[in-house]
Amino acid sequence: MDNLRVLLIGNGGREHALAWKLSQSARVETIFAVPGNGGTATCPKVTNVASVAAENFTDLVHFAQTNKINLVVPGPEAPLVDGIEGFFKKAGISCFGPSKEAARLEGSKTYSKDFMKKYSIPTAAYENFSTYEKAISYVENVSHDVVIKATGLAAGKGVILPQSKQEAKDALKQIMVDRAFGSAGDEVVIEELLVGDELSVLTFCDGYTIRSLPLAQDHKRIFDGDQGPNTGGMGCYAPTNIATKDLTERIDKEILEPTILGMRREQQPFRGVLFTGLMITTAGPKVLEYNVRFGDPETQTVLPLLSADTDLAEVMLACAEGYLDNCHLKIDQTFSATVVVAAGGYPGSYAKGTPITVLSPPDGSTIFHAGTKLDGHNLKSSGGRVIAINSVGESLRAAVDACYAALSAGVINFESMFFRKDIAFRAFRAPNKKAMTYAQAGVDIQAGNDFVEKIKKAVASTKRPGADAEIGGFGGELDLSQCGYPNAPVLVGAIDGVGTKLMIAQTMKKHETVGIDLVAMNVNDLIVQGATPLMFLDYYGCSKLDLASAAAFVEGVAEGCRQSGCALVGGETAEMPGMYQAEDYDAAGCAVGAVTTESRLPQKGAMVEGDVLLGLGSSGVHSNGFSLVRRIIQSAGLTYHSQAPWDATKTVGEDLLSPTRIYVKSLLPVLGDIKGLAHITGGGLIENVPRMLPDTLTADIIYGSWDTPPVFQWLKQAGNVDPTEMCRTFNSGIGMVIAVDACKADAVAQTLSASEKVYRIGRLVGRTPGQSGCEVQKLESWI
Repeated sequence: MDNLRVLLIGNGGREHALAWKLSQSARVETIFAVPGNGGTATCPKVTNVASVAAENFTDLVHFAQTNKINLVVPGPEAPLVDGIEGFFKKAGISCFGPSKEAARLEGSKTYSKDFMKKYSIPTAAYENFSTYEKAISYVENVSHDVVIKATGLAAGKGVILPQSKQEAKDALKQIMVDRAFGSAGDEVVIEELLVGDELSVLTFCDGYTIRSLPLAQDHKRIFDGDQGPNTGGMGCYAPTNIATKDLTERIDKEILEPTILGMRREQQPFRGVLFTGLMITTAGPKVLEYNVRFGDPETQTVLPLLSADTDLAEVMLACAEGYLDNCHLKIDQTFSATVVVAAGGYPGSYAKGTPITVLSPPDGSTIFHAGTKLDGHNLKSSGGRVIAINSVGESLRAAVDACYAALSAGVINFESMFFRKDIAFRAFRAPNKKAMTYAQAGVDIQAGNDFVEKIKKAVASTKRPGADAEIGGFGGELDLSQCGYPNAPVLVGAIDGVGTKLMIAQTMKKHETVGIDLVAMNVNDLIVQGATPLMFLDYYGCSKLDLASAAAFVEGVAEGCRQSGCALVGGETAEMPGMYQAEDYDAAGCAVGAVTTESRLPQKGAMVEGDVLLGLGSSGVHSNGFSLVRRIIQSAGLTYHSQAPWDATKTVGEDLLSPTRIYVKSLLPVLGDIKGLAHITGGGLIENVPRMLPDTLTADIIYGSWDTPPVFQWLKQAGNVDPTEMCRTFNSGIGMVIAVDACKADAVAQTLSASEKVYRIGRLVGRTPGQSGCEVQKLESWI
């Protein structure tokens, strides 16, 4: 096929950009735009056609046959969802776009969400509703923020992000009762609101091979700073500064490749261009939505990045006819920015027919028309997003500045025109100071996890009757009934230390509270197994025994034993000059408890979706993460004798030495009514909660559903610690998590509230392949 005669369907900015790029192909002889706009009317090789309706597929096929069209390019989603590809396939004319069946990825939000779930493609939690009453009930009861989507096509406006439950209810009434989007609102998808940076990627595909354009970032809100209602897009830039090689590879591996493979397995291979809207969350990229056509204004932004020797027409034909593996996209190493100019009042009511003046843009800039039409020789507005300017530069700043310079010079002018002044503002955010992590402070949680995996074989080799000799729980168990002691209980043992919190105790010369810490770290691990603590043994190692500090420490141990109801039955004191320096000392402790076989926790087999997660408030940092705490204190220029920035009534050292809370006596009365417990120590919520759960369930925890002690907010800000790192290193204000049947949750919480701060922090939900055992939502609410 030497010469291409192209039929381009649509009349927006996307179609003008496609016509502009297609016209540069040496293979393209002519382009017919149905109906086209004021921009395509003056584009080289392009003829606007008003005599054929874009919705009449039969007439379009006849027009194509009459004019010897050999490549059809539908721009908007509606004709693809309605099956235009099949009409031209039947006529033997290549069509760049998916089949009607494959186009359901965009045509039905319900279908696309179910598809993602089926093929384990990461996306937000969701529910589908076809009745207004059930949707309202769901919104009233859900604990996380939501996004509401009309499942059908709504011209890019069927996605609403309510700021409150009332706004969510109003949106449901607008969609499902008032029928604001017509039949598109017959069904709605209510999704969990994801937090992060939103990106999009355009991917060419022939059903097997994929070729992606650079990741882009759109600006949906009408006003600067992402304020005001959603629009079809007020500007865009590419590539983004967060589009690292690792992220791009992860998107390919976890999202794009499984999507294309899944479509083949559904026997409806995807051919054309797939637009994937992404949210880059702390847990990785997740799909917001699929579109089955080019995006707007993404198309106007990324096509100018295609090298001059990349033939768009050849790429489209390769997708339609199945040889994309023989094509390669060459991307210029430049940056692109697009600013959309809208009619005053958009996205509400706005004037049409307004005269527009467009001057020749400077080199490196291109004008793309959207809502324009020619009235004779006069250009007038015909839509809300009227026109856009794109600029390409050696840096993103140069590209953005070129757009605004051209607009300031009056390249585009019409009455009441409006545009955002902050396109690409996210890319220009001031870089934060270097984030601190637990690993940088010398403690690698993952290394500890890897160590556990490495020693499992050695531990397993010690197996004997009554002990499964496995590790990974909170305490070790020995079933005495299997050791020759009929009807005897299960012994549970735990061993732990206080860690580098001891260094603060030494500096402050205050040792009794860390003695309580030593007991707490052990007996809290016993209670999560359902065991009653019975006895405790301690170890105290030092360079030279200092009677006063050692006695104070042991008095603290005794106090911890009294608080937990266990006996201090023995210990070991060791003087080792040369091993420790000056007044340094270290301590470890071992607690032993007992539980009957039928009372052992966790009861993983009894856990089900909908079980409630209760959290018991912590007294502060407890005894984990102090290597990072000490580093942050030092970087802030504070000493342990300084006034605590988070509590003016205490010094830094006094507050940090608040002992770990002992939950034993509070929990013992309710053990029979709960299914599992998790002591939040090293690894935080993210790694400790999954230890009590079966592989089929995950913990959906809502950050902010409890009162966070001010010390954690200060540590986050002073150390610029990532939210996920905070929840993985510290207890974040929750020292113990309880899994309980929903019908018993209130009674258990009421009993515990006599002695503890109790919070309802989440629930158990079904776990999909590849999903973590604990997902903490709204982490970005750390400020």
